Amino acid sequence: MGSEKTKELKEIIALIKEGGSTKVKLAITDVDGILRGKLIHLEKFLSIAEKGFGFCDVVFGWDAADVAYENTDYTGWHSGYPDAPATIDLTTFRQIPWDQDTPFFIADFANNKAAGAVCPRSLLKEIKQQAVSAGFDPKFSQEFEWFNFKETSKELEDKSFVNPEPLTPGMFGYSILRSSSQSTYFNALFDQLNQFQVPIEGLHTETGPGVYEAAIMYSEILEAADRAVLFKTGVKEIAYKHGVIASFMAKWSQQYPGCSGHVHQSLWDESSNLFYDPDQKDHMSGLMQSYIAGQLHCMPQILPMFAPNINSYKRLVEGAWAPTTLTWGVDNRTTALRALPGSKGSTRLETRVCGSDTNPYLVMAACLASGLYGVKNKLKLQPQTKGNGYRDDQYGTLPATLQEATQAMKTSYLAKELFGKAFVNHFVQTREWEVRQFAPVVTDWELKRYFEII
Repeated sequence: MGSEKTKELKEIIALIKEGGSTKVKLAITDVDGILRGKLIHLEKFLSIAEKGFGFCDVVFGWDAADVAYENTDYTGWHSGYPDAPATIDLTTFRQIPWDQDTPFFIADFANNKAAGAVCPRSLLKEIKQQAVSAGFDPKFSQEFEWFNFKETSKELEDKSFVNPEPLTPGMFGYSILRSSSQSTYFNALFDQLNQFQVPIEGLHTETGPGVYEAAIMYSEILEAADRAVLFKTGVKEIAYKHGVIASFMAKWSQQYPGCSGHVHQSLWDESSNLFYDPDQKDHMSGLMQSYIAGQLHCMPQILPMFAPNINSYKRLVEGAWAPTTLTWGVDNRTTALRALPGSKGSTRLETRVCGSDTNPYLVMAACLASGLYGVKNKLKLQPQTKGNGYRDDQYGTLPATLQEATQAMKTSYLAKELFGKAFVNHFVQTREWEVRQFAPVVTDWELKRYFEII
């Protein structure tokens, strides 16, 4: 294994030197799915490429606004925020086409017990290994909707993020006309992300002013999550180059539908899609049915991994193209899980609960672990919902707030069985922190509602 890594490193070094770069960009992903990293000299990279490097564990000790958690056990002022040993994954090597072809790598903490237990990418690697050990090759992909605004970071800050100007007006879903109006930016997204080894299957406008949707090509699950994380940051960086702010917030305005981050998934052996069975109804194999049953069973207890933020639950409302009930259906966009039985190559499950604000490593780990739970325990699938899934609450509804969902996960023995006590404790603490940060905030809604009339 060591000799293979050395050979791979030599090939990568040759490519980097051929490109003439003297610097390398490294990044890890924090609990919220934000890429945290640094630019280092090529010589520094060569000294750490095989043995690893230290990265401050505050990346798991602060929130999306860089405010240090005061309620977590893993790290904090009590530990002094030391460096944790990180490992570069050489297979993630890419060059950033919109940034001088700078070499880029993803790192994680899988080789360190303490940091690895709370590291999202390390968790996904562990869940993937469970699937492989059971004889399955999980193939995944994620698709994203996001809004684009004709703003700069300073302009948004100056106007307190109120009334940002959409890139284009109107509700032009699937519009060839609207996509052509910003064709330079639109084409740059497609072309440069493909060059960045984040291959886009399709890109189009969605319903809402300045909103786009992209589907990323499927691959094995870890690569799929890497692509999804890099897609979100890549879109934002390309947008900057074009005077655009791209937002993956789950729901930025009450007026418009929220932004989804649907996850597509199937289990394979060496050559066959194990979700497909031509002899079963709808060509859905017994394994696929148990996998779906597992997700339905586990979801209420691990929902913060699918809907991680206060704002996530503003999207999960009736009639807004996002689910509210524990339901599944064949090609039904009103249910939590949408089965897409087709050919032996395309049969898959679409988990529709996830918003575009999800951490791809965590949401894919949640999908796979809960599906495998159903397979392992041979869970029987409830009858499918036909018609309006919002009206079918006989099997339960999703928790309606982050507070409710977090407390359900906190007290769940199943969550700890799936992901380990250390991860669940830390993740729950970070979500409790998120709830605490929101609790004292006075919102625009409250001002409009109460300021004058009460």
